[in-house]
Amino acid sequence: MKLLYLTFTFLMIGSFALQSQNIYYTREARIFFYSEAPLEDIEAHNNRGSSVIDFDNCEIESSVLIRGFMFEKSLMQEHFNENYMESHKYPRATFKGTFVNCEEITIESDGTYPFIVEGELEMREITGDVIAEGKIVVENGQISGTAEFTVKVADFNIRIPALVRDNIAREIDVRIEADYKKLDR
Repeated sequence: MKLLYLTFTFLMIGSFALQSQNIYYTREARIFFYSEAPLEDIEAHNNRGSSVIDFDNCEIESSVLIRGFMFEKSLMQEHFNENYMESHKYPRATFKGTFVNCEEITIESDGTYPFIVEGELEMREITGDVIAEGKIVVENGQISGTAEFTVKVADFNIRIPALVRDNIAREIDVRIEADYKKLDR
């Protein structure tokens, strides 16, 4: 599985134009999700997301293995993988997007640059439009980024059993944090 994960990361990098000089990547993006529900809040994290940004073409691609999400309660993690996400059938979620305001991000200068990304999230073999807001921070040549968006459970055909339907939120808040490295060729 680790080989598959690394192969996918390099395919993402390879999908960007070879002439681009400003490609940054990470294999340690941190993805958090949170769902506020009447009975119990649900939250999980995954520290093994892959992400590649091509600043020359204003594109971003990201990927995460669903089984990598960790929950405080093991039973919650089991239900998430087996019942809701069916991670044995749909092992990965991917995002491909474009920075709307790319010209406002200057990676050569220290600063904090707000951004908007529009793209497509694919999860459970269903593709949905996503708009995420975030910021790129450039400090001493190091680039980090954060982004937030909301996912509607119904948009990705995630079925919630009637018995627990009132205990699980219909929308999930997602937050991503990543420290990027320049791709040296």
